[in-house]
Amino acid sequence: MRKIINGKRYDTDKAIEIGYYNNIGDSASSSSDFSWWEATLYKTPRSQSYFIAGRGGPMSRFSQSCGQNQWSGGSDLIPMSKTEAMEWAETHLGVDAIEKHFDDMIEDA
Repeated sequence: MRKIINGKRYDTDKAIEIGYYNNIGDSASSSSDFSWWEATLYKTPRSQSYFIAGRGGPMSRFSQSCGQNQWSGGSDLIPMSKTEAMEWAETHLGVDAIEKHFDDMIEDA
């Protein structure tokens, strides 16, 4: 998936994959559930910009309008700050991925 947002090109084929998550078993029972979604967190190699690329059902953050008060499933690419990416990783990814990609933001308790 490729998208240009605010003059920056985001390309899943060229970016570094940090981790993948889907909500099946959490808030969705299957991929036919309206609230189902899946997303992968990426980092661009050149500018170190973060983004998620994903898809989901009509009640997910990836939904798309298809008429007045009508929604369908869809896909999108969403830029994130490093802090937002770290928060997403803390919620959806394991410790290893967080330590590998956000080590400079982690401190010992």
